[in-house]
Amino acid sequence: MNFEFPLKELPAVMRGPRVERRRVLVGGSAFWGTLVEEGEHAGQLRLDDGRLLNAEEAAYLPPVNPSKIIAVHISYSSRSFETRNKPKPTETPTYFTKPTTSLNGHRGQILKPADCKYLNYEGEYAVVIGKTCRNVTPDEAWDYIEGFCPALDMGLQDFRDTDQGSMLRVKGADTLLPIGPGIVRGVNLFEQTLRTLVNGRVVQEAHIGDETIWGPHYIIADLARHITLLPGDVILMGTPCHSRSIDPGHVVECEITGIGRVSGTVVAIDAPRAAALGVGHAPTDTPEVRRVALGFDERVPDRLKDNLRQSREG
Repeated sequence: MNFEFPLKELPAVMRGPRVERRRVLVGGSAFWGTLVEEGEHAGQLRLDDGRLLNAEEAAYLPPVNPSKIIAVHISYSSRSFETRNKPKPTETPTYFTKPTTSLNGHRGQILKPADCKYLNYEGEYAVVIGKTCRNVTPDEAWDYIEGFCPALDMGLQDFRDTDQGSMLRVKGADTLLPIGPGIVRGVNLFEQTLRTLVNGRVVQEAHIGDETIWGPHYIIADLARHITLLPGDVILMGTPCHSRSIDPGHVVECEITGIGRVSGTVVAIDAPRAAALGVGHAPTDTPEVRRVALGFDERVPDRLKDNLRQSREG
C-alpha cells in the first residue's frame, strides 16, 4: 500500500467549508462556540447559546478533553535529518504519551521550575479523534478525525537522562501542552506551513506536505491496531528541525496557515519542595541532555538560528 503524498482524494475532514470550534471561559463557566468566517460578524466567536464574543479577548480553554494524549517522536524529514542525519528516523513510527494534566489553553502560562535549565519548544499540529476508533485501515482512518489544532509540545529536557524511555517528566509536566485555540475542519492540511515563533521571530518552519514522513491516517491505523482511540483523544504529530530551549519571559507560538495560532508565555516558578529533600532523580545537565536540548546547529537553516539568537537578545 502506498502512503505517499499528495493524496489521491482529499478526505472529508479536509474539504471545505472551513469550520473552527473553540471552548472558552465566560462568567466562570465553559462554553463551546464556532468562529464566524463570513459576514458582518466575521472573526467573532458565536457561542452555542447565540451570544457573540470578541475572539481576540476571549479566555480560552483547551478545546479537547482526551482520555489519552499520544505523541509521535519524529515525523518530519528536517527533524530526522537534524537528529539522525537521514531523512527517515526509523522504519516505522515510535511514540510516547503525555498525561492529560499537561494540557494548557491558548495564551496560558508555561511553567519552568527553577531547578530546570532546558525548556524546549516544539511546534506541532494535533489530530483530534472524533469517534471511537479500533482496527482501521489508513484509508478508513480519515473518517475518525474530528479536526486539527496547533499545539506546543514543550519539554523539560533536564529529565531526559532518567526518563528517556518514557518521556514522562520531560514532556508530561503540568502546562507543557498549549493547544488550540480551536479544532479546525475543512482545510487541506498538506498545503499548510507550520511555524514556531519566539518573541515574534520564526524559529521553526516547515511545509507540512513536503516534510511529512507518516501522515495522520497512517499513525491512526498503526495505533488503532492495539489501542482503542476515543472521542477527544489527541495525537501530536511531531515537530520540524530546530527545537531549542527558551527562558522565562519568552512568548512562544505555533502558527499553522489555514488552521490558527496558539501561544504561551514561559513563567519561572520555584523548584518543587520535595527537590530540596533529595526526592527523585534531580534534573541534569549532561552531554545527552545538551545533545537534545541544544540540537545540531550545523543541520538547520541559518535564518532560524539567527532569529532565535535575536529573539533572545530582545
